[in-house]
Amino acid sequence: MQGLDQDQHALLPAPSGRPTPTATTRNGTATPSRTVTPWEALRGRQVIDLAQPMRRGMPQSPNHPPFRMALERRHGDMTRPDGGSAANELIVTGGHVGTHVDALSHVSQDGLLHGGRPAGPLQSHLGFSDLGIDTFPPYLGRAVVLDVARVHGADVLPAGYAITPEDLDRAAAGLTLAPGEVILIGTGWSRRWSEHDAFIGSRDGTPGPDEAAARWLAAHSPAAVGAETIAFEHIPAGRGHAVLPAHRVLLVEHGVHIIETMNLDPLLATGAREILLVLNPLPLVGATGAPVRPLAVLA
Repeated sequence: MQGLDQDQHALLPAPSGRPTPTATTRNGTATPSRTVTPWEALRGRQVIDLAQPMRRGMPQSPNHPPFRMALERRHGDMTRPDGGSAANELIVTGGHVGTHVDALSHVSQDGLLHGGRPAGPLQSHLGFSDLGIDTFPPYLGRAVVLDVARVHGADVLPAGYAITPEDLDRAAAGLTLAPGEVILIGTGWSRRWSEHDAFIGSRDGTPGPDEAAARWLAAHSPAAVGAETIAFEHIPAGRGHAVLPAHRVLLVEHGVHIIETMNLDPLLATGAREILLVLNPLPLVGATGAPVRPLAVLA
């Protein structure tokens, strides 16, 4: 683990950044042209929140502790001499509840984490000494949106539908997928967020990439992949989370982070196929995952 005096969360330049444009003077000397500041470039752009709201009873995996929030102190419980009062809450949640990012420590295969590292020596009651979500650097860069539901002419893919490499090829037609960027998969499933049991998919399953599609994603070397369902990947009817091959392929074999339970509905409605994505999960030291509020900025 890096020393406490080292900043693991320094903002990295977008992987898809272009070189600064130059201008040429009369004598032929190249000089940098005026640099547009980030806030000028983003002024007036539409920003879409891609996180589901966190509240008690929301759909979540049964494998994780549920989200709970209660007011610990209410207005009037304590009043200051000047008449002021404050309220505050107590929040209890699993790291994989609501919209969240999976750390590389989340899944092992035959006792090994990403890079062939044994899980045992890295874990303790304090969490993981490496590969925790605190090692995920904030992402600010391009993300491509592969709307598989739209490819099939549907608003929402059927429950238990297995997304294939062919589906991803069709959804990615005309797009360039660059290494180190983010790939988001649209299934329309966030449109069923209010259908608690159906959204979880314990009976009928949920749509998502099968193992071959996970390898298709990994072959493009993204920094992260994201989708709308609780488990990201294909869940067949009646199977639950018995096996998660896409997690093994992405997290363990290729070191690709996974974003789950995203609210892509408002983004898919725009038809945008590439966005600027802001992705910054909570830096919970040693945790296997953490809540995140992704933001999409439209071109």
